[in-house]
Amino acid sequence: MTKFTDLGLGAEVLKAIAETGYDTPTAIQEQAIPVALTGLDVLGIAQTGTGKTAAFTLPMIERLAAGRSKARMPRSIVLAPTRELADQVAEAFEKYAKYHKLNWALLIGGVSMADQVAKLDKGVDVLICTPGRLLDLFERSKVLLTGVQIMVVDEADRMLDMGFIPDIERIFKLTPPTRQTLFFSATMPPEITRLTTQFLRNPVRIEVSRPASTNENITQYVLRVPHKDPRAKRIALRALLKTLDIKNGIVFCNRKTDVDIVAKSLTAHGFNAAPIHGDLDQALRMRTLDSFRKGDLTLLVASDVAARGLDIPDVGHVFNFDVSHHADDYVHRVGRTGRAGRSGEAYLLLSPADEKNYDKVVKLIKKDPAVLELDVDYSALSESPRQPGRESSKPRTRKDRDHAPKGKRDFEADMQPIEKPVKPAKKEAPTPAPEAIETRPEKPARREKKSEKSTDKQRVESPFGDHMPAFLLRPVVIKADS
Repeated sequence: MTKFTDLGLGAEVLKAIAETGYDTPTAIQEQAIPVALTGLDVLGIAQTGTGKTAAFTLPMIERLAAGRSKARMPRSIVLAPTRELADQVAEAFEKYAKYHKLNWALLIGGVSMADQVAKLDKGVDVLICTPGRLLDLFERSKVLLTGVQIMVVDEADRMLDMGFIPDIERIFKLTPPTRQTLFFSATMPPEITRLTTQFLRNPVRIEVSRPASTNENITQYVLRVPHKDPRAKRIALRALLKTLDIKNGIVFCNRKTDVDIVAKSLTAHGFNAAPIHGDLDQALRMRTLDSFRKGDLTLLVASDVAARGLDIPDVGHVFNFDVSHHADDYVHRVGRTGRAGRSGEAYLLLSPADEKNYDKVVKLIKKDPAVLELDVDYSALSESPRQPGRESSKPRTRKDRDHAPKGKRDFEADMQPIEKPVKPAKKEAPTPAPEAIETRPEKPARREKKSEKSTDKQRVESPFGDHMPAFLLRPVVIKADS
């Protein structure tokens, strides 16, 4: 069996790896690291959770060990599609480069740009960033890309889904053509293939598994929900959670609004849950992730922004509250469990509205998840939907619904019937009795204005306009000729 010591890595890197508890590389690491150390371009295709981060981080540290960074001129760039994934790469770099004097900077949105610029001014060896923030700083002349020696693109297919391909192309053109490129993706759609053909130089293609396949050590289940009512899935999810011994798990939803609703529903019913999605403040997202990593938070309710951005080996369960719109996203969601050789369980809640997307998932992964038989009590669906804590049973109006803050809407019934408010009829004033009517004196007729062109007093045209100086109005005595 191959060990990290057989891959050509230096003593300092091997010491850092040993302190993390790993001694055997994964398939993608075993094949990609020796090639990357030679300076050749690498095109790595591997499913999520197979160790792609270390596959490019370790050789990058080894190659950058000799050299010195310059102000605003990073020596290497790692592009990630999400802030969570960029933060994950930064943590890996900090862990594996602890015995090297290498500087790094994390450029992501939602945090102070001044602190990031200060790091760039000092000079960084590794720049870990999202495409948007990197181009923003480049346009402000805060960073130069002419000194880039190594460029890494992680989760390239996710970049495509999020519309970052034009940004990636621009960044490629701003970097030297002599750079080394390490390109990793779980799938290879045509647009990604075109990108690699255009910007990679004779890359060594490394494919360790069938594209868009799930790990064999993940047991997959499907729980059928027979109702279309949005509350039915929440009832089924709570019933399922009560039957499992969960240390920590992730619940994935398709929409950000559903993330908030499901998280509040779980919290209201006694589960330790919290939401995370792209609309939340970055500081709050980081605190939530830290709590989840430490074990203080049991259930993380997430959107797909976190599907490829979490590297938490201990995640034992994944719950697909919705069937993902894209079948590839299902693979990445499921890949949050069963990492680093561990076993995991994945559950999917399937309602009649999800059948079409579910067929795409089955076709892609080429297997049918086991059907889970669970006795779920849906009798609560017959009750009048009402938000817990509302004192009044009066139905809300459309104005109330539209102006409700995000996440504050009914999580136990988000589909309340909306009734238009009925305007009260105008009351007509009572007719006063005849004797109560006061007689008011008639107003004198308005005096008519005299015509400006009066016949008895002809208006004198004045060169001074409407104002007539007083000296012109004084009488003049004219003496008669003698």
